[in-house]
Amino acid sequence: MTFAAHRTRKRFGQHWLKDERVLDQILAAAELSGDDTVLEVGPGRGALTERLLASPAAAVRAVELDRDLVEGLRERFAAEPRFELTEGDVLAVPLPEAGIVVANIPYNITGPLLERLVGRLDRPVATPYRRLVLLMQQEVGERIRARAGSSAYSALSVRMQLLARCRSVCLVPPRCFQPPPKVMSEVVAIDPLPPEQQLDPVLARTVESLLRRCFAARRKMLRNTLSGLQPPDLLTALTAEAGIALEQRPQEVAPAAWVALATGLNRLTA
Repeated sequence: MTFAAHRTRKRFGQHWLKDERVLDQILAAAELSGDDTVLEVGPGRGALTERLLASPAAAVRAVELDRDLVEGLRERFAAEPRFELTEGDVLAVPLPEAGIVVANIPYNITGPLLERLVGRLDRPVATPYRRLVLLMQQEVGERIRARAGSSAYSALSVRMQLLARCRSVCLVPPRCFQPPPKVMSEVVAIDPLPPEQQLDPVLARTVESLLRRCFAARRKMLRNTLSGLQPPDLLTALTAEAGIALEQRPQEVAPAAWVALATGLNRLTA
């Protein structure tokens, strides 16, 4: 096998997950059946790939950027007909068809990768994955799952919770990797909403506009950040209808309330 001479590359964010318990929890969270085709992002040396191929999944389609690892993966799984490998940047190459994503993702591309795999509020992916099980930096996992009022709650929290149901699978300390990263990690399960439960694109654009406007000044009260959108009396009525107080700050407003406020604003311009 050609992995022996390979050295981790910092620019690729390479940290090999070696903890057997965490690998098992990732596989359990995926709940794979014989009908599932899996997309694995960044298989590395194949520790998680090996478990995926031992599962009932119909196929494992991986995307790996590091050409040296590609050679080793092809050698390691040469006898496995259910394994397919694409060499390239997961943010740029056409993604293999799959129903579920399982990945230990490079932390430096978490944001753009989530956008590619889940989509944006106003442009979700055309065919949502059934589930994504992603190993990511704990700080990002907390932001994805955070509830209104918590210190981790952000525009990302609102966006992801309007696009998917998100839950924590397990925390992963640095010692579970080789080499160990400098941060805590977390496995997060993300179940994208089906198309019929997604926001209408026009409504989604208004929600997105509100999030950008208000979270850009997250320490300011909404009375200030929303000022100018509508006359003061009308703005007070709209926010009250949405269950929002103008004395609140954006991190105190739940996703459903942002949608309600956007609905009211769109009604005025219909």
